[in-house]
Amino acid sequence: MKDKKAMNDLSTIRHRQDDGLGPNSDIGNKLRALYGAVQEEGIPDKLLELLDRLDEVERQDKSGKGK
Repeated sequence: MKDKKAMNDLSTIRHRQDDGLGPNSDIGNKLRALYGAVQEEGIPDKLLELLDRLDEVERQDKSGKGK
């Protein structure tokens, strides 16, 4: 994670008004920041290549059984 340090910095996390949850609010905010960063990451080229190879094998398997 490129922004791990930024996510750990409490000053960058938006604090909500006191909702009675105390530290649980901070944990929730950190989790939202983490998940948001993960969603924005691209899919690695190696994984895309492996998925393409899997699709090709599945297509060959289907065409071989159809004969």
